[in-house]
Amino acid sequence: MNHSDLLKLLLPSSLDANGRAMNAELAADGNALDLAQFWADQVLVEADPRTATLTLADWERVYGLPTACIAATGVAQSTAERRAALIGRVTMQGGQSPAYFIALAASIGYTITITEGHPHTTEMDSEDPVTDEQYRFIWFVNSALNTVRELTTEDDTEMATAVWGNTLLECTINQSKPAHTLALFLYT
Repeated sequence: MNHSDLLKLLLPSSLDANGRAMNAELAADGNALDLAQFWADQVLVEADPRTATLTLADWERVYGLPTACIAATGVAQSTAERRAALIGRVTMQGGQSPAYFIALAASIGYTITITEGHPHTTEMDSEDPVTDEQYRFIWFVNSALNTVRELTTEDDTEMATAVWGNTLLECTINQSKPAHTLALFLYT
């Protein structure tokens, strides 16, 4: 039932709710109330970054998106990718563990593994490389040479159907890593 029908029910019985002038007035008021109801419901949808569409740009502005890494790639993001980046930023807790960086890479579409550097000790195999204390601050990001991110059904029709390259991965990892460490990227 729409608002104009509800307004008719509120009229006293002495008024003719089906008169031409009254009907036009109730239709106009009812349409305004229907629109107000729609936007009130839409506020709940837009208040959640997982479903935001109209306010997605505002959410991104508040959370500093798109990042400089995304802008540097020169590739437009789909609505689904923008929303995923936003949700990742909203729920991000940060961290320095390999698991954190693996999840960070996965959130932007990359599958990686991480190998941490360790200084050489006398307990190590003689075939292991001899490294000094500074080696503990180096870690290796292992990834495929060519990572392809493909379009989904939620993406815009003007976007490329696939994007190759690891620039986004390198920039995102380097932007998020602890400042005293060095991430080296190994591609297979």
